[in-house]
Amino acid sequence: MPVEFISAVHTDAGATGPGASSNRTGFDPDYVRRYARALDDGGFDHTLVAYHSSSPDALQLAQFVATHTERVRPILAHRPGVIFPTHAARAFATLDRISNGRLSVHIISGGNDEEQRREGDYLGKAERYERSDEYIQILRKVWTADGPVSHEGKHYTFEKFQSDVRPVNGLVPISVGGSSQDAYRVGGQQGDIFGLWGEPLKETAEQIAAVNAVADAAGRPHPRIWVSFRPIIAPTAELAWEKAHRTLGVLKEQAAGTELLRHYRTTGRPANVGSQRLLDIAERGEVHDRCLWTAPAIATNAAGASTALVGTPETVAQALLDYVDIGCDLLSIRGYDPLNDAIDYARHVLPLVRQELAHRASAAQAA
Repeated sequence: MPVEFISAVHTDAGATGPGASSNRTGFDPDYVRRYARALDDGGFDHTLVAYHSSSPDALQLAQFVATHTERVRPILAHRPGVIFPTHAARAFATLDRISNGRLSVHIISGGNDEEQRREGDYLGKAERYERSDEYIQILRKVWTADGPVSHEGKHYTFEKFQSDVRPVNGLVPISVGGSSQDAYRVGGQQGDIFGLWGEPLKETAEQIAAVNAVADAAGRPHPRIWVSFRPIIAPTAELAWEKAHRTLGVLKEQAAGTELLRHYRTTGRPANVGSQRLLDIAERGEVHDRCLWTAPAIATNAAGASTALVGTPETVAQALLDYVDIGCDLLSIRGYDPLNDAIDYARHVLPLVRQELAHRASAAQAA
């Protein structure tokens, strides 16, 4: 499969980092339209439409993105437990039709009990992953059935459901992510794509091997690997690091008053295994491999994909290629100044990575 680039939709200009605005609206259609078109024009292949209990509805946002773009493919983040899987199967197939087959779905089992309970989900983490496994099976069963579908499982039971709408290509690709053994199990057994946060090369390779071992045991193809970074680029290394430390200062200021950080000050480390891993890696060193910077993970308590690649476009492109070399073919890069960074990545990073990959392919053919 070709190496592809992923961004992430931001719903208004109130991002983190130096480009942040205090004038937040929650959802600014003009901004989202501009952002989505910048990704389309800049050559990004996919864009994540994230999910949070307080955010704009992800399904409607993904449709908005699909309607206002021609080629970029929405990756719709979705939490099982919010809507019934038969409804989800029909909704996803409809959106896939609207987007002419561009949709993928990223299944989020949930790593934060408090956040899950805001929408009435009181299952424990292991049970949530169990439910995700069943949910994915139901989605595929509905999409591929020739007639009515019935199901009796631990989490869902229904009789004679039938959907009149099917995905353009028969199925919608399913992504799973995480860093726990439960995540590896569900991702290896069910995922077409598996998502990781940006860890050092050694640890990333170990996680890929863990997922692939599960897929091998299940007799399935290895899922495509998606790895996420927050690159910080500038014309020189010195300017890039100056920009990085300015960004870190803003992140610290913004994090100081957030609900999430106040929560962790009283309860300790985050429950999410991926966040724990990022914090452990940050404690071992601030810079890893070619240019992986962990300080933003500490500043945000690793509340999401937070590690950065810092340097010139050439350095960051080479760092991304290091991850391609260990088996990552979906490169998620989004900045702390999302729109401006996306434009810069499209101009200065994507072409370098694609040029080197084209050179490698030509050399391989010549040999």
